[in-house]
Amino acid sequence: MTWTFVKFCFMPCQAPRSFYPGNLLFSTSIPSDPDTHEDFRPTSKLESTDLSLKDIVEQDVKENPVMIYMKGVPDLPRCGFSALAVRVLKEYNVPLSARNILEEPELKNAVKGFSHWPTFPQIFVNGEFIGGSDIILNMHQTGELKEKLKETSGKIGKSE
Repeated sequence: MTWTFVKFCFMPCQAPRSFYPGNLLFSTSIPSDPDTHEDFRPTSKLESTDLSLKDIVEQDVKENPVMIYMKGVPDLPRCGFSALAVRVLKEYNVPLSARNILEEPELKNAVKGFSHWPTFPQIFVNGEFIGGSDIILNMHQTGELKEKLKETSGKIGKSE
């Protein structure tokens, strides 16, 4: 419920939930809305290609020794779980490839379908789905992650 100032008193009014839901959501949900200026319409952040999103995920996982699908990017994670996963992986100085699932909602669904895992981040090492931040952290604590990452490079070791 929001309040509107009318005649020097506050009176409750019901604002449309799509515009003032209690958080900062001010965009229209209809990309083709004629009232939305072209500069503000959603655009795909993925390169234009003939590949399907499923093919892009398969290609990412196959071509990148360490691939993380996360909220944000490694230098600026947008959630604590993604930040934790990146922090753990950076301990090993491995080349880290990432995609921001917040920029492409359809990609998020494609990754979920590929891994059959519902949450993010999702980490793949040498084409194998490993899991999320909790699994990576556990593997790091037990030494299993170091062994797994040795396969990606001959000189991977925990940075000191």
